Parts: sequence; C-alpha cells; structure tokens
Amino acid sequence: MTPVSDDLVGLLLRRRQSVSVPEGVGCSAVTDAGVVVLEAELADRGHLLTAPLRRALTALSVEGLAVTGRQLLADVDALMGSDRHHAPLFARFPAETAYQPAYERYTSVVAEHLAAQPHQPCMNCAGTKARVRALSPCAHLLCDDCLGEKRDVWYCCDQCCEWYACPICGKRYETEGPVDPWLDTGAGLGGDGGPVLRALRLAEPGDAAAELTALLARRTPLNPQDHDDLVLLLGHLDPADAADWLPESIPLRESKALALAPLLDLSEVRPLVARYADTATDVLRILAVRSGGDPGLLELPRLRGLSRPVRRELLALLDGLDFGRLVEDIARHPRAWKRTGEILHPFEHAHRHARVALAFAVLRETRVGDGALSEVLLAEAARHDDVRLAGDRLRVVTWQGRVEEALGRWDVPAVVRLLGERPGELLRRLDLLLARSGEPTLPDVVGRALADALPRTAPGPLLGAHGRMKVRAVPGHRRVFFPRGRVTKAYAVEDHRPPLPARVAGRAGELIEAEAVRRLAERAGERYDVAVLDASLADLPVPFAERASAASLVAVPRGSSLPMPADSETVRLFLHWTQPKGTRVDLDLSVALYDDLWRFVGLCDYTHLEYAGGAARHSGDLTSAPAPHGATEYLDLDLPRLAHSGVRFVVPAVISYNDVPFDELPDAFAGFMAVEGMDRAVYDPRTIRQRFDLAGDAKLCVPMVVDLRARHAWWADVTLATGEGNHDVWRHQRQLGHLGNDLLDTFQPCGRTTLWDLACWTAAARTDGDVYVRGRGHVLWGYRRAEDEPRADFALRIRDGWEPDSLSAEPELAGRRALLALLHGELAGAGDLVSGTAYRLYPGPVDAAPLERVTAGDLAGWLAPA
Repeated sequence: MTPVSDDLVGLLLRRRQSVSVPEGVGCSAVTDAGVVVLEAELADRGHLLTAPLRRALTALSVEGLAVTGRQLLADVDALMGSDRHHAPLFARFPAETAYQPAYERYTSVVAEHLAAQPHQPCMNCAGTKARVRALSPCAHLLCDDCLGEKRDVWYCCDQCCEWYACPICGKRYETEGPVDPWLDTGAGLGGDGGPVLRALRLAEPGDAAAELTALLARRTPLNPQDHDDLVLLLGHLDPADAADWLPESIPLRESKALALAPLLDLSEVRPLVARYADTATDVLRILAVRSGGDPGLLELPRLRGLSRPVRRELLALLDGLDFGRLVEDIARHPRAWKRTGEILHPFEHAHRHARVALAFAVLRETRVGDGALSEVLLAEAARHDDVRLAGDRLRVVTWQGRVEEALGRWDVPAVVRLLGERPGELLRRLDLLLARSGEPTLPDVVGRALADALPRTAPGPLLGAHGRMKVRAVPGHRRVFFPRGRVTKAYAVEDHRPPLPARVAGRAGELIEAEAVRRLAERAGERYDVAVLDASLADLPVPFAERASAASLVAVPRGSSLPMPADSETVRLFLHWTQPKGTRVDLDLSVALYDDLWRFVGLCDYTHLEYAGGAARHSGDLTSAPAPHGATEYLDLDLPRLAHSGVRFVVPAVISYNDVPFDELPDAFAGFMAVEGMDRAVYDPRTIRQRFDLAGDAKLCVPMVVDLRARHAWWADVTLATGEGNHDVWRHQRQLGHLGNDLLDTFQPCGRTTLWDLACWTAAARTDGDVYVRGRGHVLWGYRRAEDEPRADFALRIRDGWEPDSLSAEPELAGRRALLALLHGELAGAGDLVSGTAYRLYPGPVDAAPLERVTAGDLAGWLAPA
C-alpha cells in the first residue's frame, strides 16, 4: 500500500473513517494480543475495527503495530477532542471507575452499545444487513447474513473436538456440544437510545484523490474545515503537474483560487490560469491566495510583487473580459483593486490593454487631460455607451445602477427586462418584484421572465427564492440577517413588508420546484432503483453562511431542529481551552434560562454553580488555562427538572470573561454529551453528540437554543457583539434573550428550503422504482410513480405526506442501486446494496455500505444547470 503522509492521516480518518496501514509480514500471537488491546482502547472511544482493517493490523510486526496503534489512537483522540486533559475544578464532580482487562473492557463496551442501540455495524461486511449480534466471548459484531456465509461460526464437529469460531479474529472455542454462541447484551432499547459505533475501514490508495476531486467539484461554499482540508490536499500535489490533476471545471470560485494560485509563478502551467479564471474577482482571489491571504477577500493581505511576464498575462486576461462586468467586479472591492493596481501597473502599457486602463481610471477617478494616457482612455471610452465624461473624470453607468433607478421609479417592466439579463439577480429580487407589482396573482411579465430565467439560474439563488416564497406568505415574523464575515453574527429587524398573497407565492414556488425536479431528472448521472428518505430531514434547512460556520464533529446546518436526548439522559456541556504563553485567558461556560415569554428567570455559571437544586450544575470556575493541559469546564443540564422548575428556553453560551478573542487561543473547543448514570465528570468520546471549534474575532458564542417544551434544540452557531471589559452571562442576559427569540422566530417557520425538499425532488426525479419514507409511524410509507404522473407532482405527494401506495416493515434493497437520505446513518439491509448514494447527518453503519457518501452541499449542487 502506498504510504500516506502523517498530516493526511487525520483528514482521511475524519472524512472517510479510513486508516492507512503499512504492509505486514504475517500474524503472531503477540500482535494478535496487541490488536485485542487496541480494539478495547478504540471501543472506549466509540470506534471499532472492520475485518479487513483488523487483518491488516494483525499482519504487522510488534514494532509496526505499536507505532500504527499509537498513531491511530492519537488521531481518534484528536478527532473527538479526548487527547486533551479534561479535569474539572472539582475533581469529584460528582466517583470513580475501576480498570478492566482488555477483553472485559471491549466486551462490556460492545454489550453496552448493543443494549442501548441495536443498530450497530457488522465488522465483517461493514454494513447493516440483518440483525447484528456480538459473538461470545470475543464480542466481535456479526450480522446474521455474514454468519450464514461463514459456516465455521456455527457449532462444528470433527474427529477431535466440538467447536465454533469467530470469522473476525479466527479464534476457536471448544464446547461440549451445540451452544448459543452469542453474548448476552440484555434487552435493547431500539430506536435512538444511544450512539452507534463508528466503523473504521482500511484505507485505499485513491482515498485522498477522491476527497480532492469531491472538494473541487463542490458547488456550494466550503465551511472552514472543508477549506482547510482542500488546502492540505492541494499542498501535497506538484503544481507543475497541474494539467494532470486539475478537473475540467472548478465551480466554486474560492476553490478555484486555492488551486490556481500556486500556478501563477510557473511559466509551464501559467496558461491554465487564464483557462479557468473568467472574472476579475477570480484574478483578485488568486493574487490574495498567492500572498498568503484568504480567497474570501474579507481581508486583503500585503500583495506580493509580480514579474513582468505575469503582469502581462494577467492584464491580457482582464482585457479580454466584458467591460461592463469588469467595471462592476472592480467596484465591488475598490480598496483591494487600488492596491492591486500598484503591482499590476495598468497604465504602464495602456495602449495594449486599454480596456483595463479605462476600468482603473474609473476606479481611481483619474483626471483626463492632454497626455498620451488621456488619449487612450478617451478613445476606449468612446467604444462603450455606458461611459460618461463628467468634467475631467470618467464615470460609468453600471447595470446595477440602472436596476436601482428603475426600482426607484417602481417601473416593474423595466426592472424585469434588466434582471432578465442576469437570471440569478432576478431570483434574488423575485419577492421584491412580486411585492412591487401589487397584483393578487403572479403577474404575466414576471411569470414570463421567471420561466425564462429558471433554466439558467445557479442552485443558490434558486433555493433562496424558494425559501423566501415560503416565509413571505407568513406574516408577523422578524427578519434576521447573517452578514458575511469570518464569524457568523446575526441581527434582526421588524419585518414591515406586507406578506405576499398566498396564490402569488405559491405559484412562484411551484415553478421553482418544477424546475428543480426537471434539472434533477435530466442531470447526467446514476439512476436509482429505490430510495429511502427520512422525514426528519424537514427539520434541516439547506446550509447557508457556511463560510463562517464552526468546524465541528457533525456538520449540522445552521437553523436545524434536533431532538434532545431521552429523559433518562443528562446533557453535559463541555468547554476546553488552552491560553497562549504570557496571556491569561478566562473562558466561562454558562447558560441563560428564560420562561415562555422569554423573560429571564435564572442562570448557571461560575457565579451560580447550581440552579433549582441541581437541575443545572456547573463544575467550577477555572480562570486560566496554561499549556500543556489547559482547562475544562462542564455544565450538566437535567432537562425534565429544568422544565418542571418553570424554564422553557435554555441559551448556552461560551464567554471570554477577560475579553480575549477566540482566535488568539491555540486550542479552544466546546460541545455537549448525552450521559446517563455517570457519577464522575469524565470526557467520554462515546457519548459526544457535537464538538465544535471556537474561532474568529469573537468573545461570546451561542451554539444552540433549546426549547424544553418541544424537547428540541435549534443549532445557531452565532456570535454576539460585545463591548470592552469583563463579560458574563448576567451582563448579556437581555441580548441573549433577544437573540434566542429572534433566531427561533426565523428558524421555526421553515422559511428556508430544507434537505427534505431536496431529498424528495431528487428521489422523484431520479428513482425509477419505490420511494420509501421513514419517520411517519412504525412502518415505511412507500410511493411509486404512475407512468403518466409528472415527476414534480410525484415529489409533492412524497413531500406533503399524501396517502402512501404501500406500507412495509423494511425496504427491499438487495442487489439494487439506492438513494439514501437519512438523519441517522443506520438502515437495515444497506449492506445488500450494490451501489448508490447516501446522505446522513449522524454517522452510522451506512457509512461502510457500498455507497458514495455526499454532503448537504452536494445535494444542493446537483441542482446546477446543465
């Protein structure tokens, strides 16, 4: 197997649950015993080895297993955050556990997981075929189908003895006759009673290349974790070989800049830059990345100088662009382009690149006189109708300016004509156009323009307009804005806009949905024999503001509504940080508590360690976090007791008490666990539901808002603006209450397109067989499209829960290509599939099935126009 560099190991583990193992020479008793210890350690961390990976590990030498095993445990610990020291201030918050030998530890952990959640991955096929049980005494997980294939598992008899064997570890166990080989795990709770073990698989040579291809093909903005992963993968490629590894197209412009920036200084591959960069902003992003900056252009770094050949080629690239678009692009980032002009020297050979020179003259407000440069500028200006000479300076009437002028006159036909030139802009302003028309039905002029623009619109404007058609038909909600930045901030205003008539919004929404289904049906790609969809995806909106989302263990879209743990479990919030050398940093983990009307009723933080007799309990205040151990705080929430004490809403917050921004910390993260019967505050990676990094120039982070009556949490991932001085939850109680109220007000009405919408459209458009929906009772609702039924109508039947065509206990998946869109990655029979595609929010056995894993952004990207 080709060795994988150390920095790629963690990436492949996090993104693909794959582990690279060097080639070994054979199994020995010592390495076999060492793998047992490794299994126990991994089980303590909520992970298990699949059969191919286990065999590869047992083939290593003793030294090789030691090195590989330590590295694997360290990588898993880093992924889950358990590689840090997590001792709270009060060491007995609130008893201790005894050490168990490796076999017993592994067995007890597996039995505990099976009792809480029967749907666990089979270690042999890594899927979820039939019932999965643990073999006794080794506790390796096997499904009934794999047992049927491995005849040695059953009681066997030869001339010497009677025995049964485990196909995972190969151990044989002698018996006195036929026995039940299964480990007693007690009665399972079923459902979502506990976490699913994460199955680790043996890495393949093409894993890194597959991840790079997937990231470069992404059509929706990358979150910070994806951005860092793309930078890492690109860093392991030779720019001189770019012609071999660059894809045919790179849809996302930030990704394009990351891939092209290293090529700018290599003459042999520099022509590729002009092939991919087709806007002035592309050039600006490339120059920013080349100088060590971010392609998002939030802050422009000090730009590195350019050689004369590079300047000539970039000026030629810009000169070949449409002048109107060139001027608009430059006007969007005026300060950045003025600094860029200092290294491009656009006036040095103005006669060669007159169009670029004219654009910079407009930007710089260059005076027009009698010199040679002025002659070039005036001659070029005469070729463009939208350039005017105002005194001794050149001005351009931009397309955006003409749109705003027509809107100011309430000239809807003129606005529609202009917006028709740019379909994305028409979709972004669709609700404004419909409101300005003032008609009770969809106006003909807008309807015709919409029908013409829809086939040419990118996924973002299409999904945004669809969501606005939902919320504009519901009056009485506040408008919440999420400005672009390195961290997500939110501010709200009263929405004084009158709601759109239901017929207008409904008809526009129908046209958008029909276009989405048409695109998906005509899209070149795999067709599916069957689809299984989870109705709970209706609680997950399509991701937005992803560029500023926190790097997290589970990629939850902002605004998602997620069920809280069962009554028997306690939600344990945790916070860990390490301060930089020479600077004391005091972070505080806190919750603010509110009643039904969002009136502040109490808090739990370092000033009040308990609320309502222990319904909320803090582990104690740590006021510094020196390296290497840092500091950890816990905060336990007993949700039923909190609800009985009169609390309705819980707003957790991470606050920098002494006003140090999160981005100055070398290590800082938070999250929550669902624990049951834990007498001691331990950081148990098996119980972690979410872990996210604290980053950015922020000092107060609100990860979620919990509604105890609905028993749901809305994932917020926003920061709150703070002044100077010392911060605590009492000081910010009013701001936190207003923020929580506003966020729930905008998240609850489902004012955005959801992953459920996307899943239904995709299933109706690309599935030729049955579509199963789970989450509507104890059985699956089955749908099948009639021969003459429009696919958009079929999608509507599935999405809105019309009467099903059939009811079944399990989907028929054997030997079929499938589309899976699930909340939890567990599905009986997934191991029988031959191929297909799967989206899941939470990990599970489906991850190891023979399916292509996709993200929520990938689902949205499938809506790209042909």
